[in-house]
Amino acid sequence: MAQRYVRIQTQAGHLHYGLLEVDRCVQVLDAPPWLGGQPANLVLPQTDYRLMAPCAPSKIVAVGKNYRKHAAEMKSQVPAEPLLFIKPSTTVTATQSPVFYPSQSQRVDYEGELAIVIGDRCTDCSPEAALGKIWGYTIANDVTARDLQRSDHQWTRAKGFDTFCPLGPWIVRELPAGARLETFVNDTSTPVQSASTEDMVFTPDVLIAYISQAMTLLPGDVVLTGTPEGVGPVQVGDRIQITIEGIGTLENTIAPRHRPTDKWQGNEVSEADADVEDLPEKTAKLQGT
Repeated sequence: MAQRYVRIQTQAGHLHYGLLEVDRCVQVLDAPPWLGGQPANLVLPQTDYRLMAPCAPSKIVAVGKNYRKHAAEMKSQVPAEPLLFIKPSTTVTATQSPVFYPSQSQRVDYEGELAIVIGDRCTDCSPEAALGKIWGYTIANDVTARDLQRSDHQWTRAKGFDTFCPLGPWIVRELPAGARLETFVNDTSTPVQSASTEDMVFTPDVLIAYISQAMTLLPGDVVLTGTPEGVGPVQVGDRIQITIEGIGTLENTIAPRHRPTDKWQGNEVSEADADVEDLPEKTAKLQGT
């Protein structure tokens, strides 16, 4: 089994990066692994932590219409160059955490994707050099308010709601060739999305090089590589599972979005208290900035 790199929160609220062992204990690292983190003198049993998103990116750069069949189902052409957009860092949430359905939307879609984690500062890279900037791979759900995407004529709001970028459950360093991506809704055994990562129009090295010509990618940043065909709507209560061969399964349930004055589990909370990743303070601390 490939090594699985995780980010966890202890019962005391402390955040750590670590290595997930076969018995689900976590060997804590003294820094993010892409910054050279080494094993610390701390091993936590499964009962003493919960999984967080496996990284805390300064930005998420996403790519639209990077599978031909998805472009066709959206009734659009395959772009001649990668189609880029940004998801805010506050969209990040963890596996097993809720994805909140915003009241402003009547149509929210899942989009299962392979996510790349950047390991080294990347500016003006060639595709050949870009390969060396990839630290590892995880799974993402590029949740999208489809009706707002269409009505706004640009994607920022539709892609940018809190919890609209689940990441996880962990990071692996390598992927098998042609790794399959499958998305399941609720308890159905038939995937609603099923494709090989080799079906991408623009490969990861090309994507990273292209992005780096416009903006610097920092260690811990995430690149979403696009979704295959089969995107569809979700409703409150739906459970979305996205599986990528060689990584594992990212799982989230759709929940109603509560306003800051609403009650959630008996307490006054904001969405940030309900598993939206606590950024940017924790990002700065964990990335050593």
